[in-house]
Amino acid sequence: MAARPTVNVRGVDGAAKGSLPLPAVFTAPIRPDVVLQIHTNIAKNKRQPYAVATNAGHQTSAESWGTGRAVARIPRVGGGGTHRSGQAAFGNMARGGHMFAPTKVWRRWFVKTNQNQRRFATVSALAATALPSLVLARGHRIEQIEEVPLVIANDVESYTKTKEAVAVLKALNAYEDVVKVSNSRKVRAGVGKLRNRRHTQRRGPLVIYNEDNGIVKAFRNIPGVELVSVHRLNLLQLAPGGHVGRFVIWTEGAFEQLDKIFGTYDVASEVKKGFRLPVPKIANPDVTRLINSDEIQSVVKEAGPKQTKRPFTQKKNPLRNRGVLFRLNPYAQASIRNELRQQAQRQAGKLKKDKREPRVEKDASFLELLHA
Repeated sequence: MAARPTVNVRGVDGAAKGSLPLPAVFTAPIRPDVVLQIHTNIAKNKRQPYAVATNAGHQTSAESWGTGRAVARIPRVGGGGTHRSGQAAFGNMARGGHMFAPTKVWRRWFVKTNQNQRRFATVSALAATALPSLVLARGHRIEQIEEVPLVIANDVESYTKTKEAVAVLKALNAYEDVVKVSNSRKVRAGVGKLRNRRHTQRRGPLVIYNEDNGIVKAFRNIPGVELVSVHRLNLLQLAPGGHVGRFVIWTEGAFEQLDKIFGTYDVASEVKKGFRLPVPKIANPDVTRLINSDEIQSVVKEAGPKQTKRPFTQKKNPLRNRGVLFRLNPYAQASIRNELRQQAQRQAGKLKKDKREPRVEKDASFLELLHA
């Protein structure tokens, strides 16, 4: 779907002013499972280690009273004259005691991920940004966009005013996605609102540039808009939450750099040493379309049990299909007929036996002897 030859370059007024060939990275295989796994690992590298104090719950002198005083043997605070004296201490079940299995800062917080796997996930996330169906499925409002990928002229990289950036987004019909972000801003539920992350909001467009001549300053204050250099592409921004299909706006210079950064199927990358684009296992991953294609359906319809040139594509169970059973076991037919014949004979004998009258009722003299 993304493998079209060229992409239009749009000016600041939204009109097409040229075209560029589509980089090969947009035709790479899209693997949501790989993207989600690598995203999960990479996201862990931003965590800050935390732990409870090593002396928490032990900042008091307490000693067990032992047995014989009709109280539990947990250590108790000494002294007298206060409510604290005699209270249980230290234990995780006691008020003011330590927690069970205290957290430690040497927990395995950070996860190392293979470089090739990270590159594979990044390439997959980039290829997914070129499919309108995936971008729409992720929730971005791109119904009015002319085409995806959306490429704008290099003039935008020199903008320094937010009002200029807003005007460009409106001309490209991309400002609706910013409005969606602005309307989604809500106060976070939970304790996080007290920890310098009071509000939550959706993600908006990702602007990818080649040179920062003021573009970061122009776009950074628009809700939901993020910026990143094409030389510093990040999976956490290309697939937030591990879900592919981010709405990306490219500058012309950044779009031209993709073939140099990621290479093509024939030429290796100039930046990433020894890296080549992953080759898809099958050319068309749409399995439903493959099965229903004329080529496969013609083979399925023409093939039959007596055909010798091509194997019959549909497998049948010989335990349920008599035709297949008789081909595998020629004696099965005679065996089944024998069994049916014996069943019929047993049934006939049973009916004949039921029709016979009792011998006791026929012999009247015997009945008289019984009653005498």
